[in-house]
Amino acid sequence: MAGVIWEFFGYRADDESESSVQAAKAEICPIINDKCEKTFNDGVISGVCTIKPMTSGPVICCPIRLYADGYKILCDVSEKAFGHGLDLIPGREAIAHAIDKKTPCVAVFGQRWGGELRLPQKSGRGGYFVDWVLAKIDARGELEEFVAVEVQTIDTTGTYRNGFESLKSDRSIVKTTAGLNWENVSKRILPQLIYKGQILQREELCKKGLFFVCPQPVYERIMGRLGGQEGLVKYALQPASITFVVYDHNHTPEYDESKIVPIEEKITHSTTVYKVQEAFNNVTLPEENVYKAAILKALGKR
Repeated sequence: MAGVIWEFFGYRADDESESSVQAAKAEICPIINDKCEKTFNDGVISGVCTIKPMTSGPVICCPIRLYADGYKILCDVSEKAFGHGLDLIPGREAIAHAIDKKTPCVAVFGQRWGGELRLPQKSGRGGYFVDWVLAKIDARGELEEFVAVEVQTIDTTGTYRNGFESLKSDRSIVKTTAGLNWENVSKRILPQLIYKGQILQREELCKKGLFFVCPQPVYERIMGRLGGQEGLVKYALQPASITFVVYDHNHTPEYDESKIVPIEEKITHSTTVYKVQEAFNNVTLPEENVYKAAILKALGKR
């Protein structure tokens, strides 16, 4: 596999504006206005947000890239789960805010929003953790309900180190051996989604289930593995819900190429953890005797 770096420290790799050059020089992520957290194995900050395989469109590979426009994805999920007009407040400040304003709000627990929740561990590992918890707090400061949010992109294979060095030195784009680890859809992403969805169904105040936020190419791979979206019956939000909220780059005619490419919501689809699990377990087998045919072919027999 091969691909090129398509977004570098928040900006298009072919963007040579002062903003993009300065972001790369200072190793700043403009999405969160802080130091970029994406690194190579030796600790060098890579700044890679999006990879474009040579045979397809660009694919976001850094979850933080999805937090553009002031964590709009959290606002979108909050509106779907709790309705419009609720302020999102860092978790540990939410009760005081609700009581002071005499109005409900949403407490946000997650990185850079007052810290992640402390949850029990499974066999010494944090198997219960989700990226975000959005908790609705009523006007009296009481917990009313909550939803969990997972944010996933896709890991890379190969290396884009030569592409990084080329962009760092003179802002030139070169082909790399970087690819996308689509095997993780079956090996890691879907099993975790099913497991966490089942845990959340047992929570008495998790009334709308789990929201799964991902880029559109990742969603398409997930649906391909599950046999297509049409096989996942759409349900109203409920404790057993898994709601896919899908984003991608938005190239509008008004897009200013010297700015960060906006992202927009493309698809929302709510189903249940049982439908996802059923589809995941429904493996499509090849025709019989495929091993025999391969052996005979290798032996020069027909």
